[in-house]
Amino acid sequence: MGGVDVLELYRTTGALLEGHFLLRSGRHSPKFLQSATLLQHPLYAEAVGQALAELFEEPVDFVVGPAMGGVVLSFVTAKALGARALFAEKDGQGGMRIREGLTVHPGERFLAVEDVVTTGGSVQQAIWAAERKGGRCVGVGAIVDRSAGRAEFGAPFRALLRLDFPTYTPESCPLCQRGVPLQEV
Repeated sequence: MGGVDVLELYRTTGALLEGHFLLRSGRHSPKFLQSATLLQHPLYAEAVGQALAELFEEPVDFVVGPAMGGVVLSFVTAKALGARALFAEKDGQGGMRIREGLTVHPGERFLAVEDVVTTGGSVQQAIWAAERKGGRCVGVGAIVDRSAGRAEFGAPFRALLRLDFPTYTPESCPLCQRGVPLQEV
């Protein structure tokens, strides 16, 4: 990424938060990466998108990301790749669908992107949504991989940064036991 330190970008923009957070996965963590705070800066967002694009050599027709976190990231990564940018949104039934009006042609190759992968659930839903339209996933990219190697997508998974912030079940969370207020993010 041209020598730019991704973790430093999170710190510089105030996107690395410390406290007691309820993650989308249902787990608790003392640290949270608020990627929207980082990606609101177009120059940083474009640098991150370019760096993600450089992790993948295969040509793609489009880049898809889950709404909301993956929308900006899919756009800047697609721009760097000269591809279309799509996003998947919640379908109201526990899954995701490709946004109405966005087209996927059968056999089109795509890259799926996400800001932070912890369990991989959101980006997996976006992959399935694009595959249901006939797309073929050739890679998954993330700014940060927090999965500790557990995320599997059936396509190469690459991240700009791998972090191992601790996460806890609500029952085993030491922050809960100490009475630290829980923040939903």
